[in-house]
Amino acid sequence: MRIRILGTRGSLPSTNPETFRYGSNTACIEIENDDQVFILDAGTGVLKLTAEQAGNQNRFDILLTHLHIDHIQGLGFFKPLFDPKNEVHIWGPAGSSRSLQNRLNRYLSPPLFPVHYRDLPCQTVLHEIARSSFQVGGLQIDSAYISHPGPTVGYRVTDGDFVFTYLPDHEPFLGNRGWNNGKKWISGMGLAYKSDLLIHDSQYTIEEYTEKIGWGHSSIEQAIRFAEIAEAKKLLLFHHDPNHTDRQLDFILQSYSGYTSDVIEVEYAVEGSVFNLR
Repeated sequence: MRIRILGTRGSLPSTNPETFRYGSNTACIEIENDDQVFILDAGTGVLKLTAEQAGNQNRFDILLTHLHIDHIQGLGFFKPLFDPKNEVHIWGPAGSSRSLQNRLNRYLSPPLFPVHYRDLPCQTVLHEIARSSFQVGGLQIDSAYISHPGPTVGYRVTDGDFVFTYLPDHEPFLGNRGWNNGKKWISGMGLAYKSDLLIHDSQYTIEEYTEKIGWGHSSIEQAIRFAEIAEAKKLLLFHHDPNHTDRQLDFILQSYSGYTSDVIEVEYAVEGSVFNLR
């Protein structure tokens, strides 16, 4: 299982030239396994995959954590959607009042987009998921609802003995007074437990977080504590604030270096970086 980071920012893509080292595109992860391509979220980072034509396959699987705009900004520009030879499976959280197709129709239609979802020439297959478990292309994928406004799921992807967890927008300690209230009560813990690689929301400093409690995002300190409790091996801090420059991110991580432990590797997610779990 090969994991490539295509977009790291949250909320909006960054145009600040001082943000390019860690990345300027919004959330998107590519997984390659047995010559099949999986895409986790379709932020503006998905355009990097489009430019490379994503290999020669005809089936694509797009796994959406939720439908906030920064996670679907690139969906309408994903070229495989416009090739009638392709079969594109879109997996996303079930909603209580509107279907996944109904919610996607709101984005893939005027005035937000010139092409209606129903007019896409490829064959699309929608999968509404919740606390679900399914297998695609040799990968075992588990999903569950997590703490973030609106229907939002996280993903646990297993390839043999290796586990990758993706929780890009997540506020696990909302309403939790401490770090030690029991693992089963912490949002996302079942998905992240003993992951080899955990990508987790870390948009705020602790000072910024205190002003935005309930917005659905974490501070870097919270992300590190979550990874420690989950006994993850490696943590990639993700969903960088679009207003944080590379220099600010360097300073912030250095400030929180005292929160890291000897058993967990902690670093920022960097656009273009690749991780092989074998």
